[in-house]
Amino acid sequence: MNDFWFNFKLGLTHVLDINAYDHILFLIALTVPFTFNSWKKLLWLVTVFTIGHTLSLLLAAYNVVSVNMAWVEFLIPVTILITALFNVFTAGKGARKEKMGIHLFIALFFGLIHGLGFSSFFRMNVEGRDNKLLTLLEFALGVEAAQIIAVLAVLIIGFVVQSVFRFNKRDWVMVISSVVIGVALPILRDTYLGLS
Repeated sequence: MNDFWFNFKLGLTHVLDINAYDHILFLIALTVPFTFNSWKKLLWLVTVFTIGHTLSLLLAAYNVVSVNMAWVEFLIPVTILITALFNVFTAGKGARKEKMGIHLFIALFFGLIHGLGFSSFFRMNVEGRDNKLLTLLEFALGVEAAQIIAVLAVLIIGFVVQSVFRFNKRDWVMVISSVVIGVALPILRDTYLGLS
């Protein structure tokens, strides 16, 4: 049971670590266009993102993939920017019939990239352990729980801002997405410089 809590907490802190806020930035960008009315769709997106994240860690733990970490560190802020820019360009467009499949595929793909960013650290943590898969599943549960906490926080703040302070949903999405872009751009610049 102690191992479970250790791995679960490792997953929690991986997402909620204030010093590694790229994961939170992505979750903010992913969540901000949603309200409590569409929580099922959002939960699916977050869970599929976790599946992609976990799959990357699984492949890394069993030495199936090995990647250039500089490229992965560069691609993580790219995923954040793409998500936030999508919000900016689609905010206020009204209810459209969007295909869920493409959103799920993108969430899975972005999860793979974010998982690769943590793969070296995770591989070191499971080195020599008998049951890497169980460790990974316990860690993934912590990641999913932390992501749900972050998503709930964004939904609650969005609800308060839009209901109590009468902030227009379109403006809320635009402002928060623009802030995310503003924070992600320096990360993108720094990681791009790290490529050379």
